[in-house]
Amino acid sequence: MTIDVTAQRVIPLPPERVATYAMDWRHDADWTQGIRTAELSAEAAGGGFGPGAEVTRTAYFLGRRIDYVLRVAAYDPPRLLDMISVAGPMPMHVTYTFEPHPRGTHARIRVQGGEGGFYRLAAPLLAGRVRASLAKDLRDLERRLVEQG
Repeated sequence: MTIDVTAQRVIPLPPERVATYAMDWRHDADWTQGIRTAELSAEAAGGGFGPGAEVTRTAYFLGRRIDYVLRVAAYDPPRLLDMISVAGPMPMHVTYTFEPHPRGTHARIRVQGGEGGFYRLAAPLLAGRVRASLAKDLRDLERRLVEQG
């Protein structure tokens, strides 16, 4: 994979609170850069959200519309949500982790991917943009949760 970017932040709230909000696909467009829509397009084998469920997202990145589907590979709330793209313009692996920290929650997002065409050639530029976008996502996640009280 040509891109491997991680952003992290300590959020002054308990992991259960942070993870419950961040792992809920219905909130994706509220705090994740560029995502305009997200919908549960396939439920997990036992129903609802969990391993095997698929979320279809429409996003805009570098002025381009990107439609992609992420399948849940691992789901262990409030600690881990791991998703792999099964449809879209490039292979992508997105991992959210939430660990207890003395000041609240150590939140981390890791994005890996981008082997295809344009993305392979633009990897150095994209990595910087993705890193900045993920850092803003975590700031926005904190702001939204703190505002909710």
